[in-house]
Amino acid sequence: MVAGQPVGFTKITDEQSFKNGLSSASKNTSTISSDFIQEKNLSLLDEKVVSKGTFKFKKENKVRMEYTDPFSYLMVINGDKITITDRQKSNSFSSGSNKLFTTINNIIIDCVKGTALENKDFTNKIFTSDKNYLVELVPVKKELKQFFSSIHVYLDKKDYSVIKINLTEPSGDNTLIKFINKETNLTIPDAVFTVK
Repeated sequence: MVAGQPVGFTKITDEQSFKNGLSSASKNTSTISSDFIQEKNLSLLDEKVVSKGTFKFKKENKVRMEYTDPFSYLMVINGDKITITDRQKSNSFSSGSNKLFTTINNIIIDCVKGTALENKDFTNKIFTSDKNYLVELVPVKKELKQFFSSIHVYLDKKDYSVIKINLTEPSGDNTLIKFINKETNLTIPDAVFTVK
């Protein structure tokens, strides 16, 4: 393995072609609806913590991540407003008031909108394999380095859609979110992104 190069991937040679493809795909995607499986690997635990749920995205900045198994938890991003519902209790706040949520919010939206490479909070490297692209994001700012050592975003070569995101913490713990059963450009009502 070449130092700094993920197993099974090589550094991309035509970065501009990748950027053009990503930009074109994101322009043609107005909504994304999928299921997800989240695996959290903690050094203190032998077993992975696995959760499942549904994910919905609508241009411009609307995201709904609803965890359904093994517990119920809802995060809705609507513009700069984030609402978290946990055990029947809802909290709403501006994304600007919480740096971690702002960062995660921006990463999710940047990934699905195809603008992750423009985020000045991270340096990036792009790799390619037979079926996927991999965008490696490394935080630049000190406050972000407290939360993440790196973020790997895996894209399907066929349509540039995000298939998984791997968030690695400085401790080595990581959270892997896999998106499955993806459908694009379905009609999603705005009400889906409103929490009563």
